Amino acid sequence: MPLFFLYLLKHYTMLIDYTKELQHLNKIRKGEIQEGYKLGIPEIDEFFRFKKANFNVILGQANVGKTSMALYLMLLYSLRHNIRWVVFSSENEPYSIIRKLMEYMLAEPINKMSEEAYKYAADVVGKFFKFISPEKLYTYKDLIKLGESYKAAWDYQGMLIDPYNSLIKDAEMSKTIDGHSYDYQAMTELRQFCKRNDISLWLNVHAVTSAIRMKHPIGHEFGGYPMPPSSGDVEGGAKFINRSDSFLIFHRYKSHPNLWNQTQMIVSKIKETESGGRPTPMDAPIRLTSLKNNVGFEIDGENILEKVLRNKKETKFAQANLRKA
Repeated sequence: MPLFFLYLLKHYTMLIDYTKELQHLNKIRKGEIQEGYKLGIPEIDEFFRFKKANFNVILGQANVGKTSMALYLMLLYSLRHNIRWVVFSSENEPYSIIRKLMEYMLAEPINKMSEEAYKYAADVVGKFFKFISPEKLYTYKDLIKLGESYKAAWDYQGMLIDPYNSLIKDAEMSKTIDGHSYDYQAMTELRQFCKRNDISLWLNVHAVTSAIRMKHPIGHEFGGYPMPPSSGDVEGGAKFINRSDSFLIFHRYKSHPNLWNQTQMIVSKIKETESGGRPTPMDAPIRLTSLKNNVGFEIDGENILEKVLRNKKETKFAQANLRKA
């Protein structure tokens, strides 16, 4: 066989399927692209959707509730669209995450739940969430391997890695490339993992220390308070927003006398707006206020989870349990 044909045979799989790409392009042209999943909450749906195979990065300063806010949104998508999740959170004990999800589910502290309500909430969380033990140290490659093996055994649609900087470096890679190149490679492989497995990956990242010292100017609505970090304030730099499909920022004015319990959700990037979502306007984030006892959130005085449940007919049993709880 001529060398040219051997070369084509070896490298043919590296070429795109041109016909398939044209089919996708034609759907965009005709407005036939499937939209990302909505919650039935216009204040959120206008800017953010759950999209399969998307790589989402979430940024926030320490102790603003990044993990809690992410878990709440994840639960909402589970209840509305039966999304199943695999969770790796190295900074939280699994029981504390399960507790938070159960409290969100019933909008009630765990020590106030009846036996029936407790069992119901535990069953719902167990149905939609699986947890990777934080007792072992993992590289991003380890989590990709685990994620793919779990996908084959339990067909889930979303994965949370919380946070990125808790992952150890791959020893062999670290011998040959610097930290900047390592993170770029990691982001690329995590993105490919999403596309290859049709999984929406949510990656929590921390802001650099200097971002904490940035304060709003006097005269601003929040003059003197720490500013929300920008997408360039991630530990490791702009590579995270460059590689992401969606980039979210969660911020809370922790020391504000009146708004300490309000989380701002800033959508900084939506790569494909054809399937829904767009960046939030400057100085107009999505504002979610914590319920009493920190068991959920509301927008404009309306419990978000209850509204999501009302918008899904199949959840009558859940609504009944919420009323009993």
